[in-house]
Amino acid sequence: MPTPHFPSPAVRKVLRKLGANIHEARVRRKLPMSVVAERAATSRPTLSRLEKGDPSVSIGIYAAVLQALGLLDDLAGLADPALDSVGQQLVSAGLPRRARITGQKHGDGNA
Repeated sequence: MPTPHFPSPAVRKVLRKLGANIHEARVRRKLPMSVVAERAATSRPTLSRLEKGDPSVSIGIYAAVLQALGLLDDLAGLADPALDSVGQQLVSAGLPRRARITGQKHGDGNA
């Protein structure tokens, strides 16, 4: 039997914020929960849990709801390597200080 997952307070806080953002997006679009739930192929109770930041709601449901609201592209940008400044710094730190050309003999210029 799998061990239950208890997310950290930081994770719970972010999920509550995400749920609140989704709720606000739905309300601004004047879409009732039933319409968004139907478009996302989920139930109204699951959408309600998502909007409250319930960590047991799958990321697939989040993606479907974001798509129903026209916000799916925002999800695709998460963890984008081009925007990962820490990852880029780590890669840069591992680069050699000098560039070396491999596969050529010194002096003749031919491979």
